[in-house]
Amino acid sequence: MGLNSSISNLSYFILGAYLNIGNLTYLYFVITALLYLVILLVNASLILVICMNRSLHEPMYMFLCSLFVNELYGSTGLFPFLLIQLLSDIHTVSAPLCIMQIFCIYTYGSVEFLNLAIMSYDRYLAICYPLQYNMRMTSHHVAVFIIVVWLFSFVKFLVTLSLNLQLPLCGNTINSLYCQNYLVVKLACSNTELNNIYGIVAILYSVFIPLFLIIFSYVKILKIIISGMSQMRQKALSTCVPHLVSLLNFTFGCCFEILQSRFDMTKVPSVLRIILSLYFLIIQPLLNPIMYGLQMSKIRQTYEHLLCGKISTAQR
Repeated sequence: MGLNSSISNLSYFILGAYLNIGNLTYLYFVITALLYLVILLVNASLILVICMNRSLHEPMYMFLCSLFVNELYGSTGLFPFLLIQLLSDIHTVSAPLCIMQIFCIYTYGSVEFLNLAIMSYDRYLAICYPLQYNMRMTSHHVAVFIIVVWLFSFVKFLVTLSLNLQLPLCGNTINSLYCQNYLVVKLACSNTELNNIYGIVAILYSVFIPLFLIIFSYVKILKIIISGMSQMRQKALSTCVPHLVSLLNFTFGCCFEILQSRFDMTKVPSVLRIILSLYFLIIQPLLNPIMYGLQMSKIRQTYEHLLCGKISTAQR
């Protein structure tokens, strides 16, 4: 690759984080394939449950459906790629495929966080204004919220990519298991001031505004929980705990990814660095359906009803 080649003119990137693990390759391949299969099955089954049962066509479950669709979207941007790379002797990726993966993974992260922010606002309305909830959170509002979350994430990162594609690069080796935007930008051998300014602005309106909404919602919910009756307190906790666990897990996962990609982690064992980089892309899609499937009684009962119905039909 010649010096000062822009991303759009580059033919491929080299992924430098893959280790020579010999015969363990096939074990890791099987584990990765099983993880992907479980993620596909549990998220797809919950989407099906919500879509098939009209009693679940409520705002909270529609937002959950959007969340589960996003888990499938983000996982598909990572796992097939990982499976191919595990069986490959040469860990390279074409520039167009790398750009597509960056777009998929980063829009997944944006949709996830914004979706969780909207869900916190939905819980705030349901708990703090139960009598006005149906008027404030209509099906039209739900549809608008979901469309805005996805459209905003896609447009925001299209702008980021359009800026990055013009950067001249002085290398093509990414020290990662998959394509990461920050690591590609680090290869630039020109001024990235415009990219940095846009990145800061994007963080301000795509992280801090949703974060403010989350904090505001839970401060109000906490006041209701503290001052409310035990029955109301129990109901609020049962609906908020899965959301809080999901939110904290995703936040920690993003922090792990930022730590390993932006700071010198050479003293950290390579296996731990790999776990840190993959955490939010693997644990979150596994945790969300388990948390919500187990905690939300209506989802659990619907799923059991559908499963029992299929078993009884098969026995006939």
